Amino acid sequence: MTETEEILELRKQLHEHNYNYYVLNAPVIDDFEFDRMMRRLQDLEALHPELHDDNSPSVRVGSDLSKEFQQVTHRYPMLSLANTYSESEVTDFYNRVKAALGEDFEVCCELKFDGTSISLTYEHGRLVQACTRGDGTQGDDVTQNVRTIRSIPLQLHGDYPDSFEVRGEILMPWQVFEALNAEREQREEPLFANPRNAASGTLKSQSSAVVAQRRLDAYLYYLLGDNLPRDTHFDNMRHVAAWGFKVSDAMKVCRTLQEVFDYINYWDVERKNLPVATDGIVLKVNNLKQQALLGYTAKTPRWAIAYKFQAERACTRLNKVTFQVGRTGAITPVANMDPVQLAGTVVKRATLHNVEQINKLDLHIGDMVYVEKGGEIIPKIVGVDMDARFMVGDKVTFVKCCPECGAPLIRYEGEAAYYCSNDSTCPPQIKGRIEHFISRKAMNIDGMGPETVDALYQAGLIHDVADLYTLKASDIVRLERMGELSAVRIVRGIEASKNVPFERVLFAIGIRFVGEATAKILARHFGCINSLKEAKIDDLVKVNEIGEKIAESIVGFFADSRNMVIVERLKQSGLQMEMPEGENDTALNLLEGKQFVISGVFEKHSREEYKALIERYGGKNVGSISKKTDYVLAGANMGPAKLEKATQLGVPIIDENVFLNMIDK
Repeated sequence: MTETEEILELRKQLHEHNYNYYVLNAPVIDDFEFDRMMRRLQDLEALHPELHDDNSPSVRVGSDLSKEFQQVTHRYPMLSLANTYSESEVTDFYNRVKAALGEDFEVCCELKFDGTSISLTYEHGRLVQACTRGDGTQGDDVTQNVRTIRSIPLQLHGDYPDSFEVRGEILMPWQVFEALNAEREQREEPLFANPRNAASGTLKSQSSAVVAQRRLDAYLYYLLGDNLPRDTHFDNMRHVAAWGFKVSDAMKVCRTLQEVFDYINYWDVERKNLPVATDGIVLKVNNLKQQALLGYTAKTPRWAIAYKFQAERACTRLNKVTFQVGRTGAITPVANMDPVQLAGTVVKRATLHNVEQINKLDLHIGDMVYVEKGGEIIPKIVGVDMDARFMVGDKVTFVKCCPECGAPLIRYEGEAAYYCSNDSTCPPQIKGRIEHFISRKAMNIDGMGPETVDALYQAGLIHDVADLYTLKASDIVRLERMGELSAVRIVRGIEASKNVPFERVLFAIGIRFVGEATAKILARHFGCINSLKEAKIDDLVKVNEIGEKIAESIVGFFADSRNMVIVERLKQSGLQMEMPEGENDTALNLLEGKQFVISGVFEKHSREEYKALIERYGGKNVGSISKKTDYVLAGANMGPAKLEKATQLGVPIIDENVFLNMIDK
């Protein structure tokens, strides 16, 4: 692989990991691996400035924005911290600060809590706004949900400023996390990977009652404002604690590098006894004037870093390996082990990913295996204690047939995974396709989830996605734990989905390799399902961003008579199988090649709706302003950093009325 190809591949992978982490709240790699990939990308991009891309993950801040919440512009940008993993990197940071200041300085050391960031604004001693980090410039207003967290004061006491902002971390304690996952496991719902994901998902709940039930906690660690009480970070946080906030008593001011290392080494062990998750130590220059002198890079403060703990490892016995079947038929091996305490949770299972990893580890039933939870995420087996291997059982081998339906497995060229060949009657695949169909970014059917799909399938009421449109409330209400109101809500949700636009219907029907973005491209180009199903491979590969693999999958999908029956039934049920009249390629190319940055709060449409309009008419949404940006679509409270950058570069700033006139809406 050339360095150019490696850059493109790293960008692709990191974009996907950002999406998993910030949008889906379901990371698949740990922080250490993510940072390693990011550093490699940054090094390669430095060697190849000719390959600069404003949309590279290296210059992009991940986002947790949700369209269900009002977006708020941060008065002070919420920047991330640079990560370090070794004492030598901590030493480098310390020496850089020393050289830059040319005078004595103190370092405030504090625990790095592993939750979801929050910004709280208080006026006259009352909480007026709670906002998530979002993209660093704007975040989601989650005030109503935060009000339910008992450790966050609604009314302060003491001598506090009239107006200030305090930042911290929303956390789910280990005890609450374990109980929540036990409940979800009992209901056969997907488990949260770690307390951070559980806290983030809870905070974004549409029901503040659910947030209250989850018993979230919060630690505050940073005070901002015009009239701060003291000149050092540590002293200000003592004041914050006196006003009624929960501040960690583990904060310590260190005056030498050795004191910093003593603090790190102590908490690397002692953190395992804490009631909440931590994944490192934050080091901050204590004096605020010195912080101002050191300043910021484009993405991080120069006066602070995060030291990340190494992944925790445990040794336990491998009892058996089971095999799970996913929505696409992919077979995932899962190691079942003796329970072992690891990073604050009891671990009994770990993913083995694929046959290559099983062979690489040379696993045998009864082996003593090393398990890690890098960054306190999903556990994985990283090695075998060969010295303990005696009287072990059979070598672990990959199954040759589907564990659910018995069909033979197949393997596609260039892929590591094996797949069940029976995609028509294999139960996990059927239910998985239905779950994908009803999901928020597809048909978004209100009131339905995996548990409901399973109940309907087990009752024989649905066998494919088209069966959803034959359901009656009287059928659904007979299911266990299903009331009349819930049944009516589901039927109404199914009926409402008939108005979902064609591009999302195309995504929902689940053609292999056709994701959300690809479905939009295909819908825009072909206009209707009939034109798409008649397209040949040569026709498809001529479409922008459609490669041969995607083209072959599309042709194969429509060549299957079973798929055609389902598509025809969906069409007969009234689903949108063509683009609205007038929205053909000519109309949809009005913004072709134009790059837009969106900033601010709008009245006529949401930010997500404007992004969708830009894409629908051939434009491209980008996250940051550069010379390549054609327009900034600005609403109220446009981010000051974006305004300054657009003005410097001469990028036109337009409001929503001008934009809507551009597309004649």
